[in-house]
Amino acid sequence: MSELPARAALPRLPAALPRSGISPQARLALRQWLGDADRWFADAFRDGAGADELVPLRAAALQQLMRHIWTAIVGEAAGAALYAVGGFGRGEQFPRSDMDLLVLVEAPPQGSLARSLETLFTCLWDFGLKPGHAVRTLAQCRELAARDASVYTSLLDGKRIGGSDCFDAAWSELLADAALWPPADYLKAKREEQEQRHARYNDTAYNLEPNLKDGPGGLRSLHVIGWLARRLFGLADWRGLQQSGLLAAAEVAAIDAARAVLWRTRFALHLLARRPEDRLLFDYQRELARRLGYEDEHAQNLGVEQFMQDYFRAAITLERANSAFLQRCEESLAEPVLFAAEPVGEHFLAIGERLDLRDPQLFEHRPAALIEIFIALAENPALKGLRAQALARLQAALERQSQALRDDPAVQAAFLRLLRLGAAAVPALARMSRHGLLAQYLPAFGKVVGRMQYDLFHVYTVDEHTLRVLRIVARFAAAETSREFALGFEIYQRLAKPELLLLAALFHDIAKGRGGDHSELGEVEARAFCYRLGLPASEAELVAWLVRWHLLMSVTAQRQDITDPDIVHRFAVQVGEWERLDLLYLLTCADIAGTSPKLWNSWKDRLLADLYVAARYVLRAGLERPPQTSAQVAECQAQALEILRSDGVEQAGVLALWADFPEQAFLRYHPEQLAWQTRAILDTDPAELPLITIQSDGVRGGSEIFVYAADHDGLFATVAATLDRLNLSVQEARVLTTASGMSLDTFLVLDSHGRALDDAERVERVRRELARCLAQQPYRPQLARRPLARPLKHFQMAPKISFRPDGATGRTQLSLVCSDRPGLLAMVALALREQQVRVHDARIATFGERAEDFFQITDQNDRPLPAAAEQALLKALQARLDNAGGNPKESHAST
Repeated sequence: MSELPARAALPRLPAALPRSGISPQARLALRQWLGDADRWFADAFRDGAGADELVPLRAAALQQLMRHIWTAIVGEAAGAALYAVGGFGRGEQFPRSDMDLLVLVEAPPQGSLARSLETLFTCLWDFGLKPGHAVRTLAQCRELAARDASVYTSLLDGKRIGGSDCFDAAWSELLADAALWPPADYLKAKREEQEQRHARYNDTAYNLEPNLKDGPGGLRSLHVIGWLARRLFGLADWRGLQQSGLLAAAEVAAIDAARAVLWRTRFALHLLARRPEDRLLFDYQRELARRLGYEDEHAQNLGVEQFMQDYFRAAITLERANSAFLQRCEESLAEPVLFAAEPVGEHFLAIGERLDLRDPQLFEHRPAALIEIFIALAENPALKGLRAQALARLQAALERQSQALRDDPAVQAAFLRLLRLGAAAVPALARMSRHGLLAQYLPAFGKVVGRMQYDLFHVYTVDEHTLRVLRIVARFAAAETSREFALGFEIYQRLAKPELLLLAALFHDIAKGRGGDHSELGEVEARAFCYRLGLPASEAELVAWLVRWHLLMSVTAQRQDITDPDIVHRFAVQVGEWERLDLLYLLTCADIAGTSPKLWNSWKDRLLADLYVAARYVLRAGLERPPQTSAQVAECQAQALEILRSDGVEQAGVLALWADFPEQAFLRYHPEQLAWQTRAILDTDPAELPLITIQSDGVRGGSEIFVYAADHDGLFATVAATLDRLNLSVQEARVLTTASGMSLDTFLVLDSHGRALDDAERVERVRRELARCLAQQPYRPQLARRPLARPLKHFQMAPKISFRPDGATGRTQLSLVCSDRPGLLAMVALALREQQVRVHDARIATFGERAEDFFQITDQNDRPLPAAAEQALLKALQARLDNAGGNPKESHAST
């Protein structure tokens, strides 16, 4: 054990108990021992003892306690024995682990034995041990084990800790019985069991709140190796697996190191949670990192991020070891190959559905083969992967060839050849990452393996996110994807060199966690790598530009008004050319969709497509200057009028209505939107106002709600609050006022799943509820009362509120960056109403736990806010947000 203070001696159990039972004094002494022992283990862990020493020591101490209690209560009863099973039998006891016990009897207990066992389990519960227990005969054990592989597995870990030794021989025979779960059946059962278990955790070790026992790469992955080793090969420990050649020394060392990380984490988690908790919840992550000695380096490398990276890397190691060992087990049980291996290229052989090496020493004298073997897999999609022996040789080569991989021109040529396969290269890159080759070949990628960002927006580690972005890029090439990424499919087809997009995707986040702007740092990495690959300067600079500006399109689309010609023109000028625009659009779509399963939706799809089309028009027309306002107004009116004419709407009525509309309506609305709104107004009797109409599938990619009503104080706040109560998320809002004092309010909304409203009955319910609320005068907006979701509680930030004049519109721009919470837009709308501030435009963006909202506002006379009004609004917003969310610090404000 590690060096511990002299006081840290494990308390000794009380003296042997009389076999006649446990007296009240003895019960008190045992409770005292359990409490002292718990404190000793906590203190020893805090003082530096390793979990790899404390976990088996705790199991041994509790087994000794159980033996003590068994002897006192049950004594030497003939035909009864106490077994520790599961993790307790395996010798693994964490501070709050379950303690699974099996009492083996010759016949169902009766009389004094039955009473003694009842007393035994009551006593254990009285001590607070809460054991899982069963009382069975050997025949019952066999029957249950034959039906359920998990029961058989728990018996594999069994160890007698008290009672008669009369079952020892029969117990060993039961476990060794070839008819009870033959190796092939057992392997199949454990694989299926593992797949079902992993499916509950999205088949990835990279969950934001991973389960360190049952999740992919968790401790169960390690247990499965041990169980299969015992059942298939009769090997009880890692030394046996290494000596038998089933695991290499380097693999055993990596597994031991990964296990130490997970044991240490689980030990600390149990102490912190004070219950048998195996989920690394946000509730615990920061404090665990602190207790385990991690410290913040800078804003981009928090202690909690370092801690979670160590966990994820350990989980990756165990997941990789588990997968490789399962494959070795399968191959060891497979029938001998009865046909000749088929050659695949010059260096490889296809044996069945997997690839092997012709020359066992190939990787040693030809490092490029480490890449070429994955090219062979990409070019032969019928092959499932590498044979176990080839994989073992690859792992061994990685230990010795890391520098050669980076310096060998043949390796660079092979990697470029792989990339030029286009979409087919992506599964190969994913395999290279899974087997650790990509991290060795690209040290910068190795630095972000397991690298998490402590927020709710990035739901994957950087390496996993990168691979998901690459997979989406590959999907652009498939015709069936055109329904989800219609424009992406079209653009991808005309790419001259898809490998440049793959390189940009591979490098776009590669500098995360270093401090500074990851886009700028990543640009340097990408440029250097492209030149090392031997790409022409124009291609290397294009990839570097994409990495540097990979956020440009999403920021422009989601945070600015892309119906403003000046904004589109500035974006187009920065992009500069069609090829960049095509590649940037594809990279942006893949980046958003690969960040979170919930992030990509029809609104973002339409938003980016609109910006792409508008920028392409600017590039086609020339970059000298944006189009004149009058020309844009005339074009929009002409297109909308043509739509209305085709629907039989009289032109005179349209023009009369439009005379009342503000010029902004023709600059900011699509012709299709304008035609829809115009038709709805003309079809409505003025006595039936306010008008509320909903397009479930609007031209902007979500459901559009149009409100035409007299411009009264509180209209925007009432609509926002009502939509929030209906659990609809506002993505964009536009508020215009006609010359006659009517409001033209448009809200683009999505449901709680990020989809447009496709249920006609729900659309009608929304319309009726809005009509009911708008019928009340004066308006009385009502906020929904919903609790803050548990994860959000751990990511509260101080609001950042700023004002700046917008010279182009003559308004004030309000920027609000704060923690997201239920009803945020409605709260802001109420604060604006209280201060008699008018909203003309709103853009609502949520990035995980972070909301970034932008508003165009004026006073009641449509003038920019004076400084005093800005300060009053600032205080009102702060009061609303502080009362709702309990922000940890004072708000930040700037003007």
